[in-house]
Amino acid sequence: MEEAKVVESKDGTISVASAFAGHQEGFLFYGLVHQTAVQDRDHKFLSKAVEEAYRGVDCGDGGPFGAVVVRNDEVVVSCHNMVLKHTDPTAHAEVTAIREACKRLGKIELSDCEIYASCEPCPMCFGAVHLSRIKRLVYGAKAEAAIAIGFDDFIADAIRGTGYYQKASMEIKKADGNGALIAEQVFEKTKEKFQMY
Repeated sequence: MEEAKVVESKDGTISVASAFAGHQEGFLFYGLVHQTAVQDRDHKFLSKAVEEAYRGVDCGDGGPFGAVVVRNDEVVVSCHNMVLKHTDPTAHAEVTAIREACKRLGKIELSDCEIYASCEPCPMCFGAVHLSRIKRLVYGAKAEAAIAIGFDDFIADAIRGTGYYQKASMEIKKADGNGALIAEQVFEKTKEKFQMY
């Protein structure tokens, strides 16, 4: 008896082919159809994020970045960079989309959602995606595309573990003594009021 064949695609989709000769092609075909369906779905929502990036530039709200939050194959929100409109350096497309999705869904945890971003998220946006518990992130362009047109603060170094593009310099110091003690006490004194997730 033949062993079952496991086929893994580039996107991680796994298909298992039956050991029975008559069924093998059917299972492999299903796996390829599933892979194509995932790619088509990703393309559809990523295209919406790219459209949003253009929209944001056209109306002068901010840089060329867009993001779409999706739940159960439905768009929850579609947002673009709002840094200029809100005079807010944290109003990146992904952060704006997460904020709006949380408001719309009435919760701070988006584990049943996916996010599509027109460009690789910066560390702040990646942190927001992570903290919101979004289950899947799909992005289009690499950070280098943004860096190439002058977004030198749009750095993926924290995600990649590199410091190649990092240009900002600041002193970072952890407080010590009484300052550290009173800051740490906040958590001990308020822990009864919070039950996270």
